[in-house]
Amino acid sequence: MGKQEKIVSMFNDISGKYDIANRVLSMGIDKSWRNKACKLAFDFYGKNRIEKIADVACGTGDMIDFWLKIAKQNRIEVENIVGIDPSVGMMDVAKKKLPEVEFIEAGAANMPLESESTDIISISYGIRNVVQRQEAFYEFARVLKTNGLVVISEFTKNEKNSPIDYLTDFYMNKILPTLGGMITKNKEAYTYLPNSIDEFLTTDNLCKELKEAGLEPIYTKAFSMNISTLIIARKV
Repeated sequence: MGKQEKIVSMFNDISGKYDIANRVLSMGIDKSWRNKACKLAFDFYGKNRIEKIADVACGTGDMIDFWLKIAKQNRIEVENIVGIDPSVGMMDVAKKKLPEVEFIEAGAANMPLESESTDIISISYGIRNVVQRQEAFYEFARVLKTNGLVVISEFTKNEKNSPIDYLTDFYMNKILPTLGGMITKNKEAYTYLPNSIDEFLTTDNLCKELKEAGLEPIYTKAFSMNISTLIIARKV
């Protein structure tokens, strides 16, 4: 089994308890991160009618829920929204929550979407799980319309410069695996999470990879003691 298959299998295993684990482990703050990402993306895009949003590595559909809710609050018409994920287990949970949404089993680097068909692509806390990351960015560029946006929320690797950085590190490496393991009965999955962040890129390198694919970063900001970073890039 390759690395990507192992990651998908792990998410299939924890899918039933994933939502509750997320809420507990982020202390609910992930909701504000997602909220901010959607609002800023709609502001940057500046249109009241959006043909298509694709949420990649959609998991249990959390981000799709936010897109729909914030579009409604801002009177933005979203004609079509699709969720894409290689984990069938995660999408089964999403389908129960959002029966009106179309979900497609596929990886980020090979999406069954037409070229230049999509206004916004989002990927929330999933890009570090994509083994073929640069290929995925080229795929995003193919699928997006000109001036379309990529909205990435991710736990990024940061230099440890302050006591708060060390506190965050202690939480991610010691407390999170134990708590996540207790909730989902799969400690391995929640040991993988901090390890995957440590192995992951810095924000600067991620921006370089986006530029390489023709996606120009227009907004980057770290939230909540640098735990979560939001990057919005425009297809040029």
